[in-house]
Amino acid sequence: MQIVIWIGTALTLLGIVGLLWCIKLVLGIKRQNLPDDQARIAMQRVVVWNMGALAVSGLGLILVVVGVILA
Repeated sequence: MQIVIWIGTALTLLGIVGLLWCIKLVLGIKRQNLPDDQARIAMQRVVVWNMGALAVSGLGLILVVVGVILA
């Protein structure tokens, strides 16, 4: 079951890196001082990536918990 824990850890870390990348993208969008409609469109794209990163991180945490319970 250790392999499940390590895979879960890797997925969790990948999700956290994705979340940090989304933060970087949002800060870049804010620094560009875009008009409201363009900023909203850009932020909507980031929201999709943010939800994906959150899902990957959550899946990784689930795998870690399952691996610990079964170990």
